[in-house]
Amino acid sequence: MELDGKTVLLTGATGGLGRAIGEALAGRGANLVLSSRKQDALDELAGSLVGEHRVVAADLGEDGAASRVAVEAGRVDCLVANAGLPGTGRVESFSPDELNRALRVNLEAPMMLARELSPGMRERGDGHLVFVSSLSGKAPSPRSAVYAATKFGLRGFALCLRADLSGTGVGVSIVAPGFIRDAGMFADSGAKPPAGMGTSSPQEVGAAVVKAIERDKVEVAVAPLQTRALAHLGLASPRIAMRAISGGTARKAADRVAEGQSGKR
Repeated sequence: MELDGKTVLLTGATGGLGRAIGEALAGRGANLVLSSRKQDALDELAGSLVGEHRVVAADLGEDGAASRVAVEAGRVDCLVANAGLPGTGRVESFSPDELNRALRVNLEAPMMLARELSPGMRERGDGHLVFVSSLSGKAPSPRSAVYAATKFGLRGFALCLRADLSGTGVGVSIVAPGFIRDAGMFADSGAKPPAGMGTSSPQEVGAAVVKAIERDKVEVAVAPLQTRALAHLGLASPRIAMRAISGGTARKAADRVAEGQSGKR
């Protein structure tokens, strides 16, 4: 799909990754419908991007919010489901409300948006759906049971939806970041990445979203080679992956991330 002149709904737009994605899409000539919980930040972002853009303020953690966003967005040519909540920590540390919000924002909302928006794309024979997942959706890691559950689920949903929409003119892609510096949930936690893993930039995530849409990619990982290789190993051989993450260093790093994100659920 060529992005120039197309209308793209971007959720989670005012976070660090959302801003980078918005800049990348606007730079390709897309008209954006920007959505997040923060009205003032949305207005500021819309005014800072090249082109003319609309905003829809909504908390996707609320019941029915995803459907309302789809209605207010109107006809869109592309969805970039980027909104997400941290889900790190032991499962018993989550309150029932925190658990429900993580599942709703990270998994249910993207599914509902796809349900609302894909029929129109299919009827027009043109469109694209991008789901911003994570390499945590491919491999196990300590203190990530809730977060990984949403990302494994989102990856499975996207792959199966792509199969369902094959031949209709509607593409479906997954963008899977690893450790991102300067913005996003991992950077916000204040923790350092495990030794030797490396990081990527928010701008690389934005470029990956553009690449996924314009080239109809099934999946684009945004991480250094060693991180992508370990994630693939975790997907191919969970037993080996479990041995790799069982050491104290991995658990301590995971505890630091979980501690930094505990107040942001």
